[in-house]
Amino acid sequence: MKATAQRKVASDKSIDIRTESFSGIECLHAAPAGLRETALPTVLFWHGYLSSKEVYAWAAVGLAQAGFRVIMPDAEEHGSRYCGDNAYRLAHFWDILRRNIDELPQLEAALRERGWIAEGQFGVAGASMGGMTALGAMARYPQINRVASLMGSGYFMSLSQTLFPPLQASTPAEQAELTRRLAPLEAYDPSRTLSRLADRPLLLWHGEADEVVPAAETQRLVQALTAARLDQRLTWLTEPGVGHKITPQALGALVDFFASH
Repeated sequence: MKATAQRKVASDKSIDIRTESFSGIECLHAAPAGLRETALPTVLFWHGYLSSKEVYAWAAVGLAQAGFRVIMPDAEEHGSRYCGDNAYRLAHFWDILRRNIDELPQLEAALRERGWIAEGQFGVAGASMGGMTALGAMARYPQINRVASLMGSGYFMSLSQTLFPPLQASTPAEQAELTRRLAPLEAYDPSRTLSRLADRPLLLWHGEADEVVPAAETQRLVQALTAARLDQRLTWLTEPGVGHKITPQALGALVDFFASH
């Protein structure tokens, strides 16, 4: 029954997409048409910084057309959860990222309570800040079966010194305050627990000309996994000349990665 239904989806690609709240968090929910109440391979997908679930709906559409349930939450201070204070949001990038990771278990619990996640088929993905969320979640939660990170980084502590730091540090006192503000991030840093990024399928994708999150961040992680002989389940893809954006090839790689596993 399930295989027949999924073959039908592959032929007509009809989907059901709507806005719903799970555990008090507004999400975009996409699923193959007629299969919304069926246990399906499920992907939690996080959007990028200063964006929203609607802007990243391309991922929900592409994955749902391939037979997946996709749950795309708004991050704290984004989309339906935005309070209107942009200065506050700009100073709390890393706090928002940590909040994303912390909220995964409650979203997962809401979906499992409904019987919507097919056994052994719970994936996590994201782009930019969402890609970092996916890596942070992989390092923290062993129940995730596969992970895809697009334009992300697994080096939270080092990158936080230059990418949206909570304050600019030009004096020793300011540097000490920056270190204090960022200290809670260390427990979430995927690079501190590389083995947890190696025991499940992992896709890393990056545009080589990324001007926001340098492609060197992904290359550094790939090199670390390879050097430690932890790259057996790693898929690494790049696109030359591509900046901080998602291409049709990236979407195709995302869908193919989840479908092939």
